[in-house]
Amino acid sequence: MPDILISDPTLRDGNHAVQHQLNAHQIAAYCMAADRAGIPVVEVGHGNGLGASSMQVGESAIDDATMLRAAREHLVSSKLAVHVIPGFATIKRDLALAIDLGVDVFRIGCHCTEADITQRHISHCRQMGKEVYGVLMMSHMASPSLLRDEALKMQSYGAEAVVIMDSAGTYLPDQVTERISELVDRLGVPIGFHAHNNLGMAIANSLAAVKAGAQIVDGTARGFGAGAGNAQLEVLVAVLHRLGIDTGIDLYGVLDAADLAEREIIPKLPTINSVSVVSGLAGVFSGFSTHVSRISTEYQVDPRDLFFELGRRGVVAGQEDVIIEVAIQLQRSKR
Repeated sequence: MPDILISDPTLRDGNHAVQHQLNAHQIAAYCMAADRAGIPVVEVGHGNGLGASSMQVGESAIDDATMLRAAREHLVSSKLAVHVIPGFATIKRDLALAIDLGVDVFRIGCHCTEADITQRHISHCRQMGKEVYGVLMMSHMASPSLLRDEALKMQSYGAEAVVIMDSAGTYLPDQVTERISELVDRLGVPIGFHAHNNLGMAIANSLAAVKAGAQIVDGTARGFGAGAGNAQLEVLVAVLHRLGIDTGIDLYGVLDAADLAEREIIPKLPTINSVSVVSGLAGVFSGFSTHVSRISTEYQVDPRDLFFELGRRGVVAGQEDVIIEVAIQLQRSKR
């Protein structure tokens, strides 16, 4: 068993960066490369997860079934994972489909203070014999003690691991250490960490998580993901190997997979731009970047003002409609 389990959401979080337009050929090509590299878990789907394709958060180029079939066919050694948010994904329709198509790992996510809504989905997947993680999104919006309480709920529902997401890319390493340490000390299941790079801290934060006892870390090829992107997978693997931490991943293989991703699926490499920095400082979901850029242009308001106001309101993923409301108010205040 590797010292650290790497989970790769390139084909899920990266879908945010292309407005959920990844196609079956791209998914198949990357899955083959990831499988050759020995990446343990490959996460596939709409950026917001199973069943999320919609007018509100963006329509996928292909449906969930097509994405999962393309991945399943080309993942031999690697496990196939999906991100699941109750409300987007239903048990009878979406979980049943994913189970039928051979998904191995179900990562059941919610806002960091709403673990209660995951109980039925976690319990159902466990009853079906699947590997199940709980995922607490926008984790910076809860104190370490509240995160601990919410994670304990997920553990009680049957989650075999709990992952906290820095969905806004707002953490600094000491904050990660504090939260991961609290979870490691109080829970009896592995703890994981999912970083975003808005403040350029994704690798540093991931290493802080590992040093604090996290056993699962997420990373994407070239950092492909929402906003400024995620922890860069091939860099993360290289640094962990340099530290003598076993991931079970072939270094050349993961470098090849990242090169393929840049050629085949990433139209523009993630960068930390001014808006990304403000998104991180404001603590706003990285996936809002595309919406904020478009709406700020349409309503002729400063995207930085828009992000800071969204942060003041505590807006979270799924509340994309509020961006327009805030833009209109900012526009009116300028008159």
